[in-house]
Amino acid sequence: MSSESQHPATGPESDEPEHNAGAPQGPWCAVPGAEETRARPDGLVVPGEPAPGEQSAPAEHPAHGGDSAHGEDSGAPGEHGEEARRYADAAMPITPPTHRVERSIRAKTGAKVVAGIDEVGRGAWAGPVTVCAAVTGLRRPPEGLTDSKLLTVKRRTELAEALHGWVSAHALGHASSEEIDELGMTAALRLAALRALEALPVRPDAVILDGKHDYLGMPWQVRTVIKGDQSCVSVAAASVLAKVRRDALMAELGTDHSDFCFADNAGYPSPVHKTALQALGPTPYHRMSWAFMDALPRWQHLKRTRALPDEETPPAEQMGFF
Repeated sequence: MSSESQHPATGPESDEPEHNAGAPQGPWCAVPGAEETRARPDGLVVPGEPAPGEQSAPAEHPAHGGDSAHGEDSGAPGEHGEEARRYADAAMPITPPTHRVERSIRAKTGAKVVAGIDEVGRGAWAGPVTVCAAVTGLRRPPEGLTDSKLLTVKRRTELAEALHGWVSAHALGHASSEEIDELGMTAALRLAALRALEALPVRPDAVILDGKHDYLGMPWQVRTVIKGDQSCVSVAAASVLAKVRRDALMAELGTDHSDFCFADNAGYPSPVHKTALQALGPTPYHRMSWAFMDALPRWQHLKRTRALPDEETPPAEQMGFF
């Protein structure tokens, strides 16, 4: 499936003032909901704790999801002080996203339809990269909307259900692991984004991309926004919808590969995932051109190479295999 589209009826505009994606698949997979013991009561992830599905990614490659930071505690000695600092931070409010960027684009360009775009799966070792394009208008968003990585699985799933009936339209595009191997991540991202945009019922006049890199280019009118998934309503909506859908896809792909626990790690390099790779080799859904294959001498015959290097793929020493 390369693209998916849904477009409920648009509601009136107004001015502003997880269970897991699938059950555990292998004997060492995490129990669904176990990660939520570190969640805030409002459904946000405690600062300093890794987001579910991205907990084992190396800090050197942000696209994989960073590990918790270690530093001075808030006064109490040892790790209990660090614990106290994390929960003190957890009490701090999260600033909700606004329509400020969307309004600015409309005012400066005359655009009437503005789509927010976000991706998920860029740093995974297996599965597709998924992009969602969401059109929201200027209506007040569902309570608690923010970057999907800041939400627990349960809260993210609840928000996705609410967003399906709230957004004016949204569509998803996917680029498979084979396409990532053939094209490189940057071109695969563009392919997935184009599939999402083309599946929308109305062509957007302008697009807001999360991050600082415009991987869409002409003829699209693009505004890039760093941390747009936290600050822009349409991008935050795209973030949640993309994450929930890709997690479900990875759970489906993992049914025949239970040792990899894809329903739990979504294709990201968790310890269980790495152990299964070393013992069993890559599945058909792994990105065979990526540098983690260099750490699998038994399976080197499956490694793929591209004619041109991809700047999005981290070097072998940053893959954190060992």
